[in-house]
Amino acid sequence: MFKKRLKIAVILLYCTLQTGFAQKKDFLIQAVAFYNLENLFDTEDDPYKNDDDFTPGGVNGYTEAIYQKKLYNLARVISQLAVAKVPEGPACIGVAEIENDKVLEDLIRQPALKDRNYRYVYFDGPDFRSIDCGLIYNPKYFKVLAASSRTVSIEEKGKKEHTRDVLYVTGVLGNDTTHLLVNHWPSRRGGEAATVWKRAQAALVNKAIVDSLMRVSPYSKIIIMGDLNDDPVSPSVRHTLGAKDERKDVFPGGLFNPWTSFYKKGLGTLAYNDSWNLFDQIIISYGFLQRDMPKWRFYQAEIFKRKFMINQFGKFKGYPHRSFSGNTWIDGYSDHFPTILYFMQEPY
Repeated sequence: MFKKRLKIAVILLYCTLQTGFAQKKDFLIQAVAFYNLENLFDTEDDPYKNDDDFTPGGVNGYTEAIYQKKLYNLARVISQLAVAKVPEGPACIGVAEIENDKVLEDLIRQPALKDRNYRYVYFDGPDFRSIDCGLIYNPKYFKVLAASSRTVSIEEKGKKEHTRDVLYVTGVLGNDTTHLLVNHWPSRRGGEAATVWKRAQAALVNKAIVDSLMRVSPYSKIIIMGDLNDDPVSPSVRHTLGAKDERKDVFPGGLFNPWTSFYKKGLGTLAYNDSWNLFDQIIISYGFLQRDMPKWRFYQAEIFKRKFMINQFGKFKGYPHRSFSGNTWIDGYSDHFPTILYFMQEPY
């Protein structure tokens, strides 16, 4: 009887030690973010772009002083993204509503960001508002292998509409080859129902890239991010792109959207008429959901908002503190909150 008790005690002690070890195990954490920068223009008048409003003589009275404060404000937000879990911030940050590469260069040189030695990927696109997508990245954690710009073709009544291209960047995140697609889908101008097909076209561009990669390997690691101008439950996301709301429903070759649970709780990244939308999404492929792989896998999602980024008073109390109200500079940040995905990996 004594030997039997001793054996049980040893087994219990072993299990306790094993459990304690698992609880104390440290994981490496990395982050990827997306942020709509709300009309980040420089002050120069480019005769080939529709940028007149954002010049000193334009309706917004967009002076050099305002431009520099806009850069300062955005850098303040970006410098704080993910630092509670990752002290040096995200490895990659997809951005939207940028006029050109100059504004990206000026942004990453801001005092709050310059020590991170950020670099960027950018292509000048055809958008009628002269705004594009870009990717800011930390070369310590992400190495660019290839990049291209993919056109979203939209034609209505024989007239071609010039919208944002999809920025497609392949690189090494940590030690995993990863494909990033940065998006800013067509707006709901003219009504949600009347424009839903336009966002479906943008979704199809992403789907074609995803399908081509999945044919090579259904475990490909893909991150689709952007201001989709649609919510996680919208047809363009759920049906055209095929992103699933639950991990259990995602299989090799599939996509997971972690933002549906946020949206169903009434959480969002931008507000209009006292209701919230969650347009700023980061969607991932099955390759980031494998728990038995010693590589980077999905950990959690976050809508990043701090008190200084939120209107505290007035009609728009609780909304993102934007840069402009109509044509008036109000010393804000953006009309969108950023979103972040965290990934973890067991140390080698």
